[in-house]
Amino acid sequence: MQDIRAVRDKLPRADKPLRVIVADDHACVRLGVANLLHATARAVVVGEAGDALALAKQLDTTACDVVVSDLCMPGLDGEFSSLALLRRLVRAQGEPAVVVLTMVSTPQVLTGLLHQGLDVLVDKRDVVHDLLLAVAAAHARAPYLSGHARDSLERAGAACAPCAGVPSAREWEVFQLYVQGMSVRQIAHRFQRSNKTISAQKRSTMRKLGLVTERDVVDFATQVGLT
Repeated sequence: MQDIRAVRDKLPRADKPLRVIVADDHACVRLGVANLLHATARAVVVGEAGDALALAKQLDTTACDVVVSDLCMPGLDGEFSSLALLRRLVRAQGEPAVVVLTMVSTPQVLTGLLHQGLDVLVDKRDVVHDLLLAVAAAHARAPYLSGHARDSLERAGAACAPCAGVPSAREWEVFQLYVQGMSVRQIAHRFQRSNKTISAQKRSTMRKLGLVTERDVVDFATQVGLT
């Protein structure tokens, strides 16, 4: 494990520690992140959230400087993950800085995040080594990529096209059922829709996430914990 003393100097020196909200749908991840931040004595966790709705409520009631959030928590009103909420934060004036925690290594998705202003990315495999540096970068409004995220983008090269957007709530629901083993026909029966409609929603989700092949679908679903 990296010595905390070797990296804590990267966090800004101030009279008061940085106030951080940690959001992840796994309690063990929240605990690990909180312990790592507390150990620096320059950041303090002022709130935690296990889904996008809880994060939105924390932001309404708790002042903070930086949000450290998982990308793929359950979303608001069934929508895809916490992405929409995080995008709103980075686009608005006066909102906390954002550090994205993720297991996603799909280059198209990572590139899409960068295009949407979410340019401080920490792969969960890099948390111990990179989180403190990422928090410091986010607070300074500077971009930062952890080691695995940087490697994924470098392997893809400059030709990697970003993902095209965020799936709708129904598209995401269809996609979840599909990767969990239901056929297009079974999903169509469940929602009382045509096979053609369900197939179109599945393809739309793949396009928005930058997924081309069924292998891409399986890999992405594994990365975000859907399978």
